[in-house]
Amino acid sequence: MPAGRRGPAAQSARQPPPLLPLLLLCVLGAPRAGSGAHTAVISPQDPTLLIGSSLLATCSVHGDPPGATAEGLYWTLNGRRLPPELSRVLNASTLALALANLNGSRQQSGDNLVCHARDGSILAGSCLYVGLPPEKPVNISCWSKNMKDLTCRWTPGAHGETFLHTNYSLKYKLRWYGQDNTCEEYHTVGPHSCHIPKDLALFTPYEIWVEATNRLGSARSDVLTLDILDVVTTDPPPDVHVSRVGGLEDQLSVRWVSPPALKDFLFQAKYQIRYRVEDSVDWKVVDDVSNQTSCRLAGLKPGTVYFVQVRCNPFGIYGSKKAGIWSEWSHPTAASTPRSERPGPGGGACEPRGGEPSSGPVRRELKQFLGWLKKHAYCSNLSFRLYDQWRAWMQKSHKTRNQDEGILPSGRRGTARGPAR
Repeated sequence: MPAGRRGPAAQSARQPPPLLPLLLLCVLGAPRAGSGAHTAVISPQDPTLLIGSSLLATCSVHGDPPGATAEGLYWTLNGRRLPPELSRVLNASTLALALANLNGSRQQSGDNLVCHARDGSILAGSCLYVGLPPEKPVNISCWSKNMKDLTCRWTPGAHGETFLHTNYSLKYKLRWYGQDNTCEEYHTVGPHSCHIPKDLALFTPYEIWVEATNRLGSARSDVLTLDILDVVTTDPPPDVHVSRVGGLEDQLSVRWVSPPALKDFLFQAKYQIRYRVEDSVDWKVVDDVSNQTSCRLAGLKPGTVYFVQVRCNPFGIYGSKKAGIWSEWSHPTAASTPRSERPGPGGGACEPRGGEPSSGPVRRELKQFLGWLKKHAYCSNLSFRLYDQWRAWMQKSHKTRNQDEGILPSGRRGTARGPAR
């Protein structure tokens, strides 16, 4: 029985060499009186008790088998011999056992309580079930990938563990008519899940709930009401590609393909992108991608590897006004930004030198534009033409300036021309 709620049996039991047959008693069936050579019976037989309860059991020998008087008997629990002070002789053929503050069963099939003769042979056995009744299942969520099926999962109550085998059944029916139906394909997306593959109706709500039962009771979840059209999801977008944008060191281009399901049904999709640097676990999410299948990420660090993922949310399904359910994220796709060729710490833009004409207001305006763009991964249809032209000119001007300074006589500097107006 699990630690944390120890009774006297768990505190002082001695452990003999493990016996495999003892551990299988409650799986294959415990010995009963009159079965073959077994000439004793345990009472009560296979009891079910709440955690913390007490148990008074007896082992009564029938007939006159050698060495099987009450004084020669002893008890084991899950293969461990129980201390003799927990037992007492009631008469020449009956040995009693008192256990208090019982722990939850170690195995859901029941703990093995066995009565032995003096020579260690098994006289009788009983399965002991100690646990908790099920709690009300919670957090039911459902989704459909093709508007013909439905997959649901749930959480088995606040504590979950009952220490007993607990059966969960997902039930569903049409809201205003129809009979109860029981889901049959369990454990499809986890231990507490079920898949309904077909025979579902559209344009009418369903009522869905989960029932939990075990030896100590039953519980029923709250009813979830939903329309299949409101819980549609898709597979993640396939074929996600991430590439550089020419020589721009702080941008990456992301392209993907719409999930195949979007081509089969009358609905559209909106997308989200998230990205992170290689050595980080923090993702940055881009929400304003809309229904495009491409996006340019800006304001990135030069010479850095980024991982990018995309997911999809269908909407407008047969005129439904509710958004669907976000798909899983696509597999991460990696790409690196170009290394910055500009001198100085951090690759920042160079300020004008003395004697060099300054671009003045135009330069400041472009810096403001760049500062805004670096704070947003902008994925609308706005053209990047001006930004690309400015960045290309900046890189070219820095290269030209560095070359001129190494060639021209001392005191003279080369002047890079700005972009044509």
